[in-house]
Amino acid sequence: MAGREGSILLLMAMALNLFSSASTLTEWSPAHATFYGDMAGNETMYGACGYGDLFKQGYGLETTALSTALFNNGRTCGACYQIVCYNSKWCLKGAGAIGVTATNFCPPNYSKPHENWCNPPLKHFDLSQPMFRKIAEYKGGFVPVLYRRVSCVKSGGVMFEMHGNPYWILVLVYNVGGAGEVIDVKIKGSSTGWIQMSRNWGQNWQTSAQLLGQSLSFQVTTSDGKMVQFDDVAPPHWQFGDVFEGKQNF
Repeated sequence: MAGREGSILLLMAMALNLFSSASTLTEWSPAHATFYGDMAGNETMYGACGYGDLFKQGYGLETTALSTALFNNGRTCGACYQIVCYNSKWCLKGAGAIGVTATNFCPPNYSKPHENWCNPPLKHFDLSQPMFRKIAEYKGGFVPVLYRRVSCVKSGGVMFEMHGNPYWILVLVYNVGGAGEVIDVKIKGSSTGWIQMSRNWGQNWQTSAQLLGQSLSFQVTTSDGKMVQFDDVAPPHWQFGDVFEGKQNF
């Protein structure tokens, strides 16, 4: 980006650095934002990342759905962003940057390529309504923004939610700090070595290993290459539907 617009973008990013205390993972980039759901966030629960009740899981209303260009087939689920309204009459005066976690997907509509900002290659954030209204007026509905990836700050340890059946285990990994974006998970029973899990969808990871009756440990790797090992997270009597908290986070 060059010329006057590029200069304004640079000055805006420099100004934002003055009030930002989050650890920066990427530089500021332009995108657009809308919102979905009501002020209670009912429509933002569950979704394409595999999370459930976002209030119980610690994400609350500070969430966003991502367009195809950002969602990366679910790999980006759990990533954290700072977003600020930029260069629009609908921006709230004096509003700073909001912090949100990616928990859902904003689907493209190829039959209406000029009416859907979630179509690739556009970078777009479909925010929860409360978060959108922290940076822009409700009647604006659609605004240009600046965004950047930042380190996720989460309370407590990484969480592991167990699903599946005796012949197939599905583990939802959530409340991940640091990069937030899990790219690899391994599981170990008390009677096995480390077993590679594969991504099923969002941040749900699967294996066909039969591990009932064994205590379970995990190795979780995030997109910045950091790996944390969680020993004996689940006791031998664990059951499907159980949720366990690791003793540490990223």
